[in-house]
Amino acid sequence: MHIFHYIEWCLLALGLFGLLTSTVFLGMVFAGVTRLRRERQQERRQEVVSPVFLPAVSLFKPLHGAEPGLAENLRSFYEQDYLLPAIEIIFGARSEEDAGLAIARTVAAEYPNITTKFIASGEPWAPNAKVCSLVRMAQEASHDLWVVSDSDVQVGRDYLRRLVAPFADARVGCVSCLYRGVGQVGVWSRLEAAAMSIEMSSGVAVANMMEPMQFALGPTMAARRACVQEIGGFESLADFCADDFVLGNRIAAHGHTVALSSYTIDHIVLHAKFLDSIKHQVRWMKSTRFSRPKGHFGTGLTFATPFGLLVFAAALLLQRPWLGVAALAWSVVGRMLQAWVVGKFVVEERTLWQTVLLFPIRDLMGFFFWVLSYSSNKILWRGEVYELLAEGRMRKAK
Repeated sequence: MHIFHYIEWCLLALGLFGLLTSTVFLGMVFAGVTRLRRERQQERRQEVVSPVFLPAVSLFKPLHGAEPGLAENLRSFYEQDYLLPAIEIIFGARSEEDAGLAIARTVAAEYPNITTKFIASGEPWAPNAKVCSLVRMAQEASHDLWVVSDSDVQVGRDYLRRLVAPFADARVGCVSCLYRGVGQVGVWSRLEAAAMSIEMSSGVAVANMMEPMQFALGPTMAARRACVQEIGGFESLADFCADDFVLGNRIAAHGHTVALSSYTIDHIVLHAKFLDSIKHQVRWMKSTRFSRPKGHFGTGLTFATPFGLLVFAAALLLQRPWLGVAALAWSVVGRMLQAWVVGKFVVEERTLWQTVLLFPIRDLMGFFFWVLSYSSNKILWRGEVYELLAEGRMRKAK
């Protein structure tokens, strides 16, 4: 019995340690949110006195198939409050027969005053098919400011104006946006949306507070042509899974500023089914594990709900039920408070209270996704299996 009693105390100590580290992280999130709000207020004040900045932009839209809501997503980029003809939209897919490209042609026909180009890049010549398309689209770009935006995002009319505003500073080489998840159907898509809105934004807020931005965020990333060419073009990203992280990281390494826009985009969650959602989130975690191994390892200590449950179980075994109840309650209330602060003041969550209630569950799920990220180096992406290698490189599995 003595050994079991010792194990119970060890589990209690581990759970309390995890609650301590996750509480410290919660405080860092609050500090990061405060900094972000201050930066955004300064940006708004600067907008009042700064001249209008509307540089010519080439907008890249990689496509792959007819995703749900694709036409509405694409249409939002044509509805920009922006000076014409200073904008062109370039769509890219593997083949001319791609269903997504067909939808893009239909949408583009509604806006004949906006220059639109369609590119068929052929079969991918490197593991990252999206980057292979970007290489071809870059060859057709007329302008020197490039915006890469995923097909599963939707934006408002002021998106492009606010996204390019930081480029008025010649030191800025790359800009990206935070995003709020928009769950379409079912609880699984809404849980994944909570991860996008709260978990991702919390991490970015803390990173932005700790040091200058060293990475970009994939749903939208903008860069100067010269900066992309300086790092070897999009070609230099073609072997990486997290091409967004590498793009921002390399531009920063060359001495340019990577800025975080004050604009928040809508990232539409396409995975309504349980297995599809789980596979996507585990792939997301595995990609982070290989791109930022040290930071990813530390992520395990930022989750609260699993440690609250561990303290609860250990305290019951040690006949200290009130300690267990208090620990579990704190872990849940803390995550709800995190969701409320980030959802309200950072991403302006439209379904705030739904996200607040779901986030403790998502926090528990996130811990298990983190554990599963160490289960193997294989991921499933666009129906094909890849192996992740050092620095986040990938190759097709044999």
